[in-house]
Amino acid sequence: MKRDIIVFGEDWGALPSSTQHIIRHLSKERKVIWVNSIGLRHPKLKCKDLKRLLHKFVKLVFCDKQAKPQSLPSEQFVLVNPQTLPAPRHLLTRKIGAYFLVRQLKKIMALHQVTEPVLWTSLPTAVDVVGKLGESSVVYYCGDDFSALAGVDHDTVSLRESELVQRAQLILTASELLSTKFPSKITRALPHGVDFDLFATSAPRAADLPDDGRPIAGFYGSISPWLDIELLEKVVSQLSHWHFVFIGEIHIDISRLQCLENVHFLGPRAHHLLPGYCQHWTVSLLPFCDNAQIRACNPLKLREYLAAGRPVVSTSFPALKPYGKLIDVIHSAPAMVKALRRALDRDVTRASQNAVLKDTWAARADEVSELVDTL
Repeated sequence: MKRDIIVFGEDWGALPSSTQHIIRHLSKERKVIWVNSIGLRHPKLKCKDLKRLLHKFVKLVFCDKQAKPQSLPSEQFVLVNPQTLPAPRHLLTRKIGAYFLVRQLKKIMALHQVTEPVLWTSLPTAVDVVGKLGESSVVYYCGDDFSALAGVDHDTVSLRESELVQRAQLILTASELLSTKFPSKITRALPHGVDFDLFATSAPRAADLPDDGRPIAGFYGSISPWLDIELLEKVVSQLSHWHFVFIGEIHIDISRLQCLENVHFLGPRAHHLLPGYCQHWTVSLLPFCDNAQIRACNPLKLREYLAAGRPVVSTSFPALKPYGKLIDVIHSAPAMVKALRRALDRDVTRASQNAVLKDTWAARADEVSELVDTL
């Protein structure tokens, strides 16, 4: 029997996460209630947090007017803007937040005839509603090491995660290293998939990608503290005849790179537009710092880069291991300069694409479907 699912994840429609990719496929054969983010940290009196709270309030109040059914993956998919408190820290506020959210969700479940669903959460803070929705089972999908993740309330999230692990029947993790944190009997590593057709099918070159005949090293993703800016500065200064292109929201000081003539920060781009960049630059970059968060990560862009068929140059982290010699792994700026120069003469398209040909999100969703329906 195909079990219906209630999902606690990030806001639907942001740059797609692994949960979004998997649930998009699962919603084709079962009802899904997707609950937009209930948060991983308590908001502070900062401009950014206040803007986010206002945005969520507007979505909540005007949800019906702003809904865009064509952007949802199926007719069986229901999108919910939660009526709750973001990451409450104290027992009373936890109970208040859970009460309002459970009341909201029970009405939606009744309306759409959802009973005994699988409760899937990618956010440990959803533990407060476990046992209150008549769920048949609980799945915790862990995509990050929250104890090392920037921008979360570590004490709050660690406590909620411990509670959630005790109540989950299945734990899925994005990497083998994350799996070691949890009880082996109920834990399975589920490596990320890839939208192979999107990234392997030829796309027209993006109009704002430099096009003067110089080679291009490119990166897309969050411009955040886990990027090794010092490494990049050293490499860029030695390769003045290359372009270095970065796509994504900026969350750190980039002045050391931004002042260089051959560095381009293009801002964020919609996911479906990324092949127009990464298929046409010379090398794809994964220039990460060595820290706990990166060692536990399994970046979605890794398989997308491979499907796009361009050479990949990366600093070292465990998730690279399955792809062996396809990725040029470096440990220093001089090594990265040499790797970029080598890439000019490397044709890895067929080998890279063959390596991820079977790692589609549809295949990952089939694995998940079998697991959740046997709980």
